[in-house]
Amino acid sequence: MHMVRLLKSFLLLGLMYAVNAFALFDDCKDFFPSQQTPTTAQIGRDLCFDDFAIYYSPVDKKPIYAVEKLSSSQLLSAHPKRTNSFYEEARLPAKERALLTDYRQSGYDRGHNVPAGDMHSEKGMAQSFSLANMMPQARQNNQGIWAKNVEEPTRRYAKRIHGGLYVYTGSIGKQGVIGRSNVTIPSYIYKLVYDPKRQLAWAYWVENTNEAQMTPPISYAELVKRTGIDFHLPLPEIEPHNPNSQKP
Repeated sequence: MHMVRLLKSFLLLGLMYAVNAFALFDDCKDFFPSQQTPTTAQIGRDLCFDDFAIYYSPVDKKPIYAVEKLSSSQLLSAHPKRTNSFYEEARLPAKERALLTDYRQSGYDRGHNVPAGDMHSEKGMAQSFSLANMMPQARQNNQGIWAKNVEEPTRRYAKRIHGGLYVYTGSIGKQGVIGRSNVTIPSYIYKLVYDPKRQLAWAYWVENTNEAQMTPPISYAELVKRTGIDFHLPLPEIEPHNPNSQKP
């Protein structure tokens, strides 16, 4: 009988963890197209913020993916002051958090998944500095190719279209860890941009190195294949869209 009770306790604990792991973003489904959350085999926790949402890996101590909505009205309105106040995410259990000390003298930047430059409210700006929104990113990559050739073009596109964008950012692969918490250093970083009005999607795919070079955007189907994440975008079968090749 003791063994049976013990087995039941383990099963209950596993069920409780599974509920937390495969989260449904009940408090922030509006960040997702048609309120449809992605499907992935990766175990994580959902974190809702005021201006974005994150599916967070308690193993890798970084986002599996982050999602936000961008619009011209948001980006053209008064921009809140950048805080630069990084903080540890208290909503996560202590053993699942990345720590400020993990990044110190690591040689890697605290790379935003949802950029501070996208934030349109003071609270959203402050929340964007949660370490749950960070990944170890090669310094020159973060401040150079990623900022100038991925984040800024995405904002420019959002500013000139009618209607909003859904933007997913994440990383994949492992080329080591940093800090006492063993925060995974990803091998590749991606940003998926979805324009629902025009039914267009494309993804930037960048190696997480200081020497990374820009390559043409990849298709949504190719991103799903590489990441194993189905973002459930209602798209026709189309070729990759290069946002810099034509105006909307």
